[in-house]
Amino acid sequence: MDYEAVRAGMQQAIPYNNHLGLEVVEVADGRGVVRLPESDSLLNHVASQHAGALFSAGEAASGAAFVGGFAEQMGSLTPLARSASIEYRKLARGPITATGTLAEEKAALLTRLDADGKVEFQVDVDLTDGEGTSVAQMSVDWHVRRN
Repeated sequence: MDYEAVRAGMQQAIPYNNHLGLEVVEVADGRGVVRLPESDSLLNHVASQHAGALFSAGEAASGAAFVGGFAEQMGSLTPLARSASIEYRKLARGPITATGTLAEEKAALLTRLDADGKVEFQVDVDLTDGEGTSVAQMSVDWHVRRN
């Protein structure tokens, strides 16, 4: 699988993410990494990254992890984020890296998808600052069905 081509395609696929300046850094097998830049337009009243921007970066990383896990079947799937939760742990200053990973083995997810025509699963996301400190933890529940 040419994950670099998948990553490049994802970079342009979601206009909202481009509006925020999110950068899809990596798409791999069940893993996605997104970078949230620091910009005056993304800061809150205490000059840290806005909670909404952090949430958006985490959701985008979860989507990149999903695409990385299901890349070979994307043309026949409809994915939807079903729910998400986030825990803000520290003030987020500077650029933030959101790393999403499938919470289950890809093979098990594909088996359920093949058997049922749909699958629900979680992607875990860790958001870290430039020093590697976790500033937020997130989980996104996905619902994927065959077209």
